[in-house]
Amino acid sequence: MLEKIARCEVESTAKRALLSLATGAGKTRIAVHLLKRIADTGQRVKALFVCDRIELREQASRAFKNVFGANAAVVDSKNHQKNAQVLIATYHTLGVADDDDASFLIQNYPENYFSHIIIDECHRSAWGKWSIILKRNSAAVQIGLTATPRVIEVTQTTAEVIADEQITANNIQYFGEPVYEYDMLQGVEDGYLAACKIREGRIKLDLAQLSIEDILASNPVDFETGLAVEESVIRRPIKKGNLKTRLMLPNFERRRCEDLFQYLLETGGVEQKTIIFCNSDRHADLVTANMGNLYAEWCEQNQHRRCDSYAFKCTDKGGGQERLPDFRGSSRSYFIATTVDLLTTGVDVPVVRNIVFFNQINSPITFYQMIGRGTRLAEGKLMFRVYDYTDATRLFGESFLTKLRTPNNNSRNRSSEASGLAIEIADRDEWIEETTGDRFMRAKIDGDEQKISVEEYKERIAAKLVEIVPTIEDFRACWINPKTRKELSAELVSAGISPKEYATVAELAAYDLYDVLADIAYGLIPKTKSDRAQAFNYKHADWLNGMPEETAKAVEAFLQQFISSGIEALENELIFQTLKVNLDVLKVLGKPKDVLREIKKRIFAG
Repeated sequence: MLEKIARCEVESTAKRALLSLATGAGKTRIAVHLLKRIADTGQRVKALFVCDRIELREQASRAFKNVFGANAAVVDSKNHQKNAQVLIATYHTLGVADDDDASFLIQNYPENYFSHIIIDECHRSAWGKWSIILKRNSAAVQIGLTATPRVIEVTQTTAEVIADEQITANNIQYFGEPVYEYDMLQGVEDGYLAACKIREGRIKLDLAQLSIEDILASNPVDFETGLAVEESVIRRPIKKGNLKTRLMLPNFERRRCEDLFQYLLETGGVEQKTIIFCNSDRHADLVTANMGNLYAEWCEQNQHRRCDSYAFKCTDKGGGQERLPDFRGSSRSYFIATTVDLLTTGVDVPVVRNIVFFNQINSPITFYQMIGRGTRLAEGKLMFRVYDYTDATRLFGESFLTKLRTPNNNSRNRSSEASGLAIEIADRDEWIEETTGDRFMRAKIDGDEQKISVEEYKERIAAKLVEIVPTIEDFRACWINPKTRKELSAELVSAGISPKEYATVAELAAYDLYDVLADIAYGLIPKTKSDRAQAFNYKHADWLNGMPEETAKAVEAFLQQFISSGIEALENELIFQTLKVNLDVLKVLGKPKDVLREIKKRIFAG
């Protein structure tokens, strides 16, 4: 690495380098000590380490602070840190992710401010618009880290559509050949990575042999919404150009989970740290419920003391990231993590002993990243198992070649890396993704149903909401009152628009509908349900500290219920019985229903 940088200096060429190491082999550690060695020679080091998720930022922060101490610091939206030698940031913080305008980066860090730029997991982040970081720091040493260096297949017909932002997607073209490569097999051979044992799933779905009767017998539900699909819809013939949907088959999923549960029993017990990769958030919900129910039944049958939390969902859209520390560190809880793609890259959980493929997957890059979640060594762990229910392991040995995304294949190609269950039927659903990647919804306009873009649907919601409730203060007061909130929802639906359907299409399950609507109508920065609960704890610490311990625990139980299911879960008539809250512990604050109203008011304050 140092030799490559020195050669670039001598030759007056762009100082770029690519480091390709298998997951778990120590890419971040090498980056840390590389910068430390450069700093120790007296050279100027003002480095930026960039990753794409908070979990990865925190992992990198720990590694850098162990070596640089106070000279390593995290950048967040409230702290445009400049004093430290090494800054660790996410793309979202810098304002360079997706459709952001890079305002945070531009306002706080002038051009060529950084001497060294390190792009973590550069194969994954390349689909974003982070090239502005590199362009604004063209004189810096630029280093890409990845376990799966991406190579773009460019044909004569597609070459002309490559935009500046996409050039860096081709890791080899931009950074050059890796200065050092260390693959999984070598890591296992040298004893640095855990060996992998593959077990074929005994329950597989043969789509070619699946009849309509088989589908109906499995109680089919919609892949995204989880709602039952009518027989008439399934029997409708498929025609080119029809709307499409994908199905989940709950009966089949139950059998597949039973097979996996039996495998766990046969290989050391059911309380093993396991990651199950699923097709969608709904699929992850279903698998989580199945595994939890199987565990509860097994504990009852075998008089085994149940752990507090056995299975949980951890997805980018549905939350659960806050449970990763328990998944990583606890020996008596959080054994099964179901996910879609959140745990595919960079998340360090050495205790994982099983990787399970319930998802259909076509990308070697994604496959190797998923496998990498199990390769790290841990105490008593020299091997991990892969349970393959979808023939994913056929991708072992495949090259990391990716077709260039064009305007016509953008969305489809990206989703094909971890595609869903390929049972497609003609549908009359409320939205689709067409070949252009655009999404549409059906809205009632002047009494007629029309197909409009998601963006136009969003604008219609905003306009109608502001017409009904002019200010954010009025909206907040309306929202925490079940009666007025119901009336507001009914008025919006009568106008031909459904906020809940919009939230589903926009994939905003992590947010209470309050934040979805407050964002599009009043410009409020949205907070996830989990973020609102965290804010509640520090904003109202004095209130919580002033009550008896048992009362504070009851309030925390309500917060957890809100995180799980939003405001409506707090208004369930059976909530006190469901959470087993002793009403007497709440009476020190007033009538239990008044206490709940006060909790809701504080949750949505600000």
